[in-house]
Amino acid sequence: MHGLILTLVLATIMMTWTVAIHFFGIVFLLRLLSRHSHRVAQFSEVIRQVSLLIFAVLGIIALHTVEIWSYAAVYLGLGAISEFEPALYFSTVSFTTIGYGDIVLGPQWRILSAIEGANGLILFGWSTAFLISMMSRLRTLEHDWLER
Repeated sequence: MHGLILTLVLATIMMTWTVAIHFFGIVFLLRLLSRHSHRVAQFSEVIRQVSLLIFAVLGIIALHTVEIWSYAAVYLGLGAISEFEPALYFSTVSFTTIGYGDIVLGPQWRILSAIEGANGLILFGWSTAFLISMMSRLRTLEHDWLER
């Protein structure tokens, strides 16, 4: 039971960490996008929108990369996986909920990897909602621009 409590505490810390990364990362992206969108305004509206969207997608990918690497570092630090590349691979497969099963953690850390999958699913949903919201806003701006 002691091991399960430790695993759940660690999983809670990791979820809190990745949610904080995601929250502050999205806030940072929003500020960058709003602050620098006028710099690409001299281009055609379509090029401007594509540029902003590509920047946002790359920013989201960067956030997920940091989150996945954080879990990989934990697996390494715990000794659950002994080398970085397999830890990164396992973390990526778990976070994206692909779950190939070719690398399996010992019983004491299985719950942590399952929670990583749930965490990744939630954060990917959040990222999707952010990108849909951004596209909707760009579409509204395009509509307003065309009515002028």
